[in-house]
Amino acid sequence: MGEVVGAGLLSHVPTIMLPLETRLELNEGKEISLVPALHQIRAEKFEQLDYDTVIVLDSHWFTTVEFVITSQDIRAGLFTAEELPRGMCRIPYEWRGDRELAEAIAAEGEPAGTWITAIDDPYLPLYYPSVNLWSYLGKGLDKQWISMSVCQTGETDDFLRVGRAIGAAIEKTDRKVIIIATGSLSHTFYKLKELRKHEASDPSHIISPKAREMDHERLQWFFEGRHDRVLETMPEFLTVRPEGMFAHYLMMAAALGESSFSAPGVQYGDYENSIGTSQVHVWFDRPEGGWTAPRTAAA
Repeated sequence: MGEVVGAGLLSHVPTIMLPLETRLELNEGKEISLVPALHQIRAEKFEQLDYDTVIVLDSHWFTTVEFVITSQDIRAGLFTAEELPRGMCRIPYEWRGDRELAEAIAAEGEPAGTWITAIDDPYLPLYYPSVNLWSYLGKGLDKQWISMSVCQTGETDDFLRVGRAIGAAIEKTDRKVIIIATGSLSHTFYKLKELRKHEASDPSHIISPKAREMDHERLQWFFEGRHDRVLETMPEFLTVRPEGMFAHYLMMAAALGESSFSAPGVQYGDYENSIGTSQVHVWFDRPEGGWTAPRTAAA
């Protein structure tokens, strides 16, 4: 029987792919904490845990009539981002896929009440969250990586259904899996005329006090293992426009037990700004009693 051995809500912000000197220039001479944090996550988790496959829940990959999961045997090439070709240009990538797990997840779509298709087309486009995080966390480790889209016509309940399908498929296979939910919390950019005034990482640049407050509230719930509170308050949180409708987190949470998901989060690096959007890394270790172990009295 398969299992999830670790999970992370991780930032893929394009700044992490810029040269150090450029990052320092944008951030008042200081390194953004997200980069050393990714090195730490790799050393402590991706190089230490026993796992076969990484599933990336990619908040930049939007499909329309279904969720799509990659099922190629291998993906390799050079990647230039359509959104930011100057900063993410000709990045080399090569990783093995996991056709069996991808097809198992797709097969669980109908029982979960949704639509998931596994696609093995070698010309299927890539999106930079998957490439950026593989560059830091997967390169050189020879693990299998697959990516799941966000259906842009979906809503909170649709994302939870997909998460249930992911969890059911993992349980029915022999795979040991890491789930990466990649994307930010509040996610509103400054307008073009203003955004260059807000490139520094200090959270005072986050788009609004309301967005900061709601992000911190959810971070506190993560630290307490109160994922039930995060799920209960999604209508309120959607008012500050979390990235990708927060689908990346919702799919991860549902795969790990939904409202019973109880793992406390550990923050790596700081809570930071990127031209108005929030950026943070939070890691969830599998509790000794499982992902749905009873919460402590303090939580």
